[in-house]
Amino acid sequence: MSAAHVRRGGGAGRTKAKKPSKVAVPKKIAKRLPVDQARANKVAAMVFGVFVLAIAAVVVVALDIPAKAERAAGAAVGEAGFKVSGYQIVGLNHMKRALVDAVVADELRRAAADASSDKAPQALVDVGEIRRRLLAYGWVQDARVSRRLPDTLVIDIVERRPAALWQNQGQLALIDREGVVLDRVPVDKMPDLPLLIGPGANAQTEQLNRLMTAVPTLKPQLASASWVGSRRWDLNFQSGETVALPEGEEAAKAALAKFARVDKESGLLGRGIVRFDLRVPGKMIVRLPRAPGEPLAPAPTPEG
Repeated sequence: MSAAHVRRGGGAGRTKAKKPSKVAVPKKIAKRLPVDQARANKVAAMVFGVFVLAIAAVVVVALDIPAKAERAAGAAVGEAGFKVSGYQIVGLNHMKRALVDAVVADELRRAAADASSDKAPQALVDVGEIRRRLLAYGWVQDARVSRRLPDTLVIDIVERRPAALWQNQGQLALIDREGVVLDRVPVDKMPDLPLLIGPGANAQTEQLNRLMTAVPTLKPQLASASWVGSRRWDLNFQSGETVALPEGEEAAKAALAKFARVDKESGLLGRGIVRFDLRVPGKMIVRLPRAPGEPLAPAPTPEG
């Protein structure tokens, strides 16, 4: 047999590899579309891909895969020795420590439960949640929670400063200069701070502070201030007098400044006068104390 008739490799028995199937739009449907067949096939492939991704996302969410992976990774970090064994609180002066302890303990218990461990792994402790809960307390102006590896949390608290007492509906509360309620105060434990009286008085703390700062001779003598009708102040001084200010901050500031000048020159306070009414522009209406036995109102004149 000649070499020309020799067949090598059995080529006749080979089968061609099948090309991967593609997503294609049937020709009958493609003819009705405003695009050609190739572009219709591309759009169909994109739609099919988005559908597959959506199904995959639903499966991932349904099986809670990301959360489980996060918990598993956090537990592994804890097994490596990074577990919380204690925490340090910095900047706590007035707020009760038990409130902070409760917030931190809740989060440590949750993290330990997620890791099925007796102690919370550092990686699973949500420091942002601890900060969010602490900021809900009036005393806390700011809070920073950080990890000190390998096994400690640090809670750094910035407290608000008490500026006054607020009396409303028979209850006393400490407030800061912005009027934020810090804590309730028993009557027998009232600190030596100005007393604000009336609904909404706490929201006007800054305005009152501006008014009194402008009259430094009167500010130390202020005992309390009543927010009247949600529009103006009655100032009560330690010597027993009440000064009724007009509505509006500018009008009140001008009237109080004039009163302070006259008081410095003539000594209006401490002379037994009951009330100074400054609500009428340019005038000062004075109420004198009643004489012993004097009736509250004149007796009616008998009709003849």
